Amino acid sequence: MPTDRRRWLLAAAAAGLGGCASSAHRYEAASLIGGQPGVLLGEVHDNADGHALRLAAVDAWLARGARPAIALEMFDRGDQPAIDGLQAARATPDSQAFVDAVLGARPAGTSRGGWDWRFYRPFIERALQLGLPLVAANVGRAEGRALMRDGLAAHGFEADVPPDVLAAHTRSIEASHCGHVGADLAARMALIQVARDQQMARAVGAHIGRGVLLLAGNGHVRTDVGVPRWLSPATRARCQSIGVLEAGDTTTAYDRIVHVPAAERPDPCASMRPPRRAG
Repeated sequence: MPTDRRRWLLAAAAAGLGGCASSAHRYEAASLIGGQPGVLLGEVHDNADGHALRLAAVDAWLARGARPAIALEMFDRGDQPAIDGLQAARATPDSQAFVDAVLGARPAGTSRGGWDWRFYRPFIERALQLGLPLVAANVGRAEGRALMRDGLAAHGFEADVPPDVLAAHTRSIEASHCGHVGADLAARMALIQVARDQQMARAVGAHIGRGVLLLAGNGHVRTDVGVPRWLSPATRARCQSIGVLEAGDTTTAYDRIVHVPAAERPDPCASMRPPRRAG
């Protein structure tokens, strides 16, 4: 590895470890990613402590010589041609300019997703600096709506979904919508989650040979109902699923787990409750 890149990586790793909240977290970050070439690294999307820990862990992994493809939930699979074109042309070393160019290439009227890119730009920066492939790992909202109407097979996905997987996603959607989505609609919405997991599994499988890092929500990297369920046995054996959970989350369906402080946020169901009557 060129000396300047090695120095850059070591400096990035040190900076990332310094940004972790405690000495315990610094230790966890340095050792979080083990020897497997495939890493499914979970997140709580709005938890800044979790994102800092993840970045420090990835920087430590890169400093040890890993050169994985980086697959992101934040990019939809339709973004891949724009991503490939920008990387091939080395159009910009600036991560925000890269994101703007990818999202700007989407068809007019297409959602830009609403992601907080300050959490993901550092990973894109590492990929651009080191020449690592960036992989669009998600299914877009418009395609998701079509999936609900047409079914999985019509969009090239595996339609034979294990009942426990579909049931788990259905329950999760009902809970996340605070009980305001009926079971039938929730089951159709669950197909979108299944398609996303399958797409992420394809991204992992396609790049496992060189190594691959999947950045996705904790629900997607669960070993019982998420991406690992859709990996081939050979690929699954070469991957580790890491849940980056908030304190108090007792979910155990990961190969490794690390806890971070829970972020403060309003009750998402509060606005859906009917107002109390006076008196």
